[in-house]
Amino acid sequence: MSTSCEPYGLFFYWLFDGIYVILFFETNSKGTKCGVEMMNYNYLILQLILMPFIGAFIGWETNVLAIKLIFRPLKPVRILGFQMQGLIPKRRAEISKNIGETLEKEVLSSDDIVERLTSDNIKRQILSNLKNIVEEKANEKLPAFIPQPLRTGITAYLKETVDRHGEDIFDELKVNLAAKIREEVKLGRMVEEKINALDLEQLENLIIKLSRKELRQIEILGGVIGFFIGVVQAVFSYYVNFLR
Repeated sequence: MSTSCEPYGLFFYWLFDGIYVILFFETNSKGTKCGVEMMNYNYLILQLILMPFIGAFIGWETNVLAIKLIFRPLKPVRILGFQMQGLIPKRRAEISKNIGETLEKEVLSSDDIVERLTSDNIKRQILSNLKNIVEEKANEKLPAFIPQPLRTGITAYLKETVDRHGEDIFDELKVNLAAKIREEVKLGRMVEEKINALDLEQLENLIIKLSRKELRQIEILGGVIGFFIGVVQAVFSYYVNFLR
């Protein structure tokens, strides 16, 4: 047959200003303690307030650390038997190769460069400059004893030749230039070599500079998510510990 328990006493333990823990001790007829119950409304309010902000801090700091681990450590280090290195330093060769290939295939190819350098607007400018150069060189190189009317006629003939055949010559040069660029100018390889040549800290600073706003948004998002998780935890803790 079990022995019933009755309240034995209340003990107040001071934690800090306004926060107390109230312990309800019960004893049986022999004076043995039967149980302990904690009930503190001030502590509950503090918990409901602090947990969301603690969650926000943890979420923000976790994302900050995750971003740091993209770049750090720069060189492999061993921690608890595992080798660790930042994602970008560890896979820089693969990343730079993929960036170069993607740039050349999807963004800017050698044919695109040729087309841009030989557009109709640039062609007109080149031919106009060519006529000016022909006129200048003709006046400079023709002997002084040649009469001025004849000099003028020769210069006009050369300029007319440029007008008549310049576009055909330009188009032929364009074809040859395109073939030469395809053969010798490898944009993907150039980008890959440039990235691999960068110091790791320079590469880190470059990436952070280019994506500073987006990285900052990731950090803030971690804090926001952590805040709402803290709210859920605080409400759940309230119902589990104080309303059962």
